[in-house]
Amino acid sequence: MTPSDDAPNLLFNQSLEKGLAVLSSFDAQRRTMTIAEVAAAVGINKSSAQRMIFTLEQLGYLRKHPQTRRYQLTPAVMKIGFNYLAADTLIDVANPFLAELTKLTTETSCLTEPDQGEMVYVARFVSAHFVPVHMPIGSRIPMYCTASGRAYLSALAEPEARSIVEASERIAHTTHTRTEVADIMQALRDARQRGYATNREELFLGDMTIAAPIVSANGRPLGAVHLVAPTGRWSLEEMEAKLGPPLLQCARAISSSVRALG
Repeated sequence: MTPSDDAPNLLFNQSLEKGLAVLSSFDAQRRTMTIAEVAAAVGINKSSAQRMIFTLEQLGYLRKHPQTRRYQLTPAVMKIGFNYLAADTLIDVANPFLAELTKLTTETSCLTEPDQGEMVYVARFVSAHFVPVHMPIGSRIPMYCTASGRAYLSALAEPEARSIVEASERIAHTTHTRTEVADIMQALRDARQRGYATNREELFLGDMTIAAPIVSANGRPLGAVHLVAPTGRWSLEEMEAKLGPPLLQCARAISSSVRALG
């Protein structure tokens, strides 16, 4: 290994890595934890977990319940995520177009951005109609079985998209989920030809979506915009016929606006 190869390892701060891992270990299944439970969740020893927790508690990111002695996240954690949302130009550009799309279609519109093999919700305009699944800002969904993920993947070169699909843990979330690589790649080719991708109850029952990619000036996808079309109100054919055109117009308008900013 050359010195240049060593440099990134020398710069890597393992304490920071552990601290972030501790924060990330809290979720809906582990809302509160003891020091021992944090250590087990992160894969570190109890002494290291205790140091990380003490530091994070002093910084205001964790707090300890006085009776149970269990730790939980504080609202201070949200500052980091909010700073990302506040600094993301794409969100500012997309918001007025998403608002207009929801007004025009009367359905919920969302903006998602990629993070490894997932799409992350960064903007959402909610319809007055019933929506079967609540997906707040920050929610994450897999690329391989969602319309927004497939829309994003369809704008990549096929070898790159295939690599992401093959690396995904392709779980059958419902009886409708496509998990075979060949089936997913065909869905991406269809999306590339039509300009939009669809998902019919592959992640949640009753949930159907249609999505189109947002593409930068250099041709790289930045994310995707999608509309929620519950199966209780829409058939796949009606969704494509009535929601497809305004969705495509919205995605193209956002893409053009992003390119204009340079």
